[in-house]
Amino acid sequence: MHQNDELILVDDFDNEIGSLDKYSCHLGEGQLHRAFSVFLINSQKELLIQKRSSSKFLWGNYWSNSCCSHPRYGESIKDAAVRRTDEELSVTSELTFLYSFKYKATFRDVGSENELCHVFFGKVDQTIEFNEAEISEIKFVPLTEVETFIQENRKNITPWFKLEWNEILVKYLDLFLNT
Repeated sequence: MHQNDELILVDDFDNEIGSLDKYSCHLGEGQLHRAFSVFLINSQKELLIQKRSSSKFLWGNYWSNSCCSHPRYGESIKDAAVRRTDEELSVTSELTFLYSFKYKATFRDVGSENELCHVFFGKVDQTIEFNEAEISEIKFVPLTEVETFIQENRKNITPWFKLEWNEILVKYLDLFLNT
């Protein structure tokens, strides 16, 4: 965690109300801040997922969606999603905004996510060189098998990945399958 990054604090309606360092945003119950999640699929209709590095402050060694992070203070959410997708995966993709939602999840007695998260979709058909400081493993899972993967690994899946995939199944799966 780059603890000196200033994250964007928001209210329930995603209005900016200040900033706070990343570490402090995640302590205790957490401070509501802006975040994003990216879901990348390849031409074989497989979802790229990542196993978070064991050095992560929250949910280390858990499987998650392709990329998830936070915009820095003064940075747009889409610019941040493009930046982090490149920094974590060496991927440049045209990202499409899907939806936003608010959630809160506590990780053991370590800290919490308290986020207003913006979810993006993109395509990837290039070589991936992941950043080992952020990610310990990647894999492609056929879209038809993602739900099974989540169920079989439910104790090692990030809470936001579960929530987001449930929403994608209901409202956006056609977009994923027909791209």
